[in-house]
Amino acid sequence: MNNQQGSKRISSGVIAAVSAAVIAVGGGVAWLTSNQSPTPNPSQTITQPVPSTTQPGKEQTPSVYWLKPSATSFDLVPQPVKIAATQPNQVLESAFQALLAGPTEGTDSTTIPQGTKLLGLKRENNEVHVNLSEDFTTGGGSASMIGRIGQVVYTATTLDPNAKVYIEVDGKQLDILGGEGVELEQPLTRQSFEQNYQL
Repeated sequence: MNNQQGSKRISSGVIAAVSAAVIAVGGGVAWLTSNQSPTPNPSQTITQPVPSTTQPGKEQTPSVYWLKPSATSFDLVPQPVKIAATQPNQVLESAFQALLAGPTEGTDSTTIPQGTKLLGLKRENNEVHVNLSEDFTTGGGSASMIGRIGQVVYTATTLDPNAKVYIEVDGKQLDILGGEGVELEQPLTRQSFEQNYQL
């Protein structure tokens, strides 16, 4: 009998000791956790503030300009294009790649000759320098030439409608375009295009 009671006492003592140890360890963990919580978690400081400052700048929606026939002439019509970019000139460069590839849908058209390549693009302050391959100067009459100038000027100024545009061909400023001699007074702006060129 006494042996059975002794074993019961020992098992009760062991249980009490284990319980005390669990409570002590749990309390220690709770204390450590509460004392470490004022220190910011690195993953929280990166994921919370960063998206609010970087996400809006990553994706922009410039417009590429096409020509749409109207009753008596053509109208320049914008087609918004979503572009994700990390470098300042990347948005406009991507817009020009879409422009030079030609329209993909609808009744819009282009007078920019197929095969025209973008050799360079630089955007500084309120100026945009567009360097195109020599293909840009080939084919079409004066209406075609004026149409392609309008497409370049309006696409180049999609992010800043008041920007001044300089068109270059193979790195040289373009002063006269085509066999019919459409004269370009550079820099070109949307306002100067509307005043000096009839589509």
